Amino acid sequence: MAWVPFDYYLKKLLTQDDAIDHDAAGTTIKIMMSTVTYSPDRAANAFKSDVTNEVTGTNYTAGGNAIANKTVTVASNVIKFDADDPATWTQSGTGFSNARIAILYKDTGTASTSPLIAYYNFGSDKGNVAGDLTLQLDSAGIATLAGA
Repeated sequence: MAWVPFDYYLKKLLTQDDAIDHDAAGTTIKIMMSTVTYSPDRAANAFKSDVTNEVTGTNYTAGGNAIANKTVTVASNVIKFDADDPATWTQSGTGFSNARIAILYKDTGTASTSPLIAYYNFGSDKGNVAGDLTLQLDSAGIATLAGA
């Protein structure tokens, strides 16, 4: 999965102003799902409260799933942020079938202060009605930054 970062997040990477400690034990990072009617705006969207049209259905919890075992590593001048694949959304006939955008964000407990990190557009609707839905994160990590 190739994630597209939000501009607000990129700015936070290079400033001391409220930077996200990606792998800290107390930092909760989640992946939520939205329908095709949410159009991510990299420049304007900064917080979870900017995301609209979150999916609903059996076996989907509002706000999405937390990712576990977050790590930040540096090897051969490349810094990598990675985590375990998020939990599976188990199949349910009354689940959702309209997830188009996955949104990664830091959950502070308040939508207006929960910064967006990145999004991924599936290109078609996904769901858990016909079977389990499991997102598999790229083996290269969620995000990498290469140095010279």
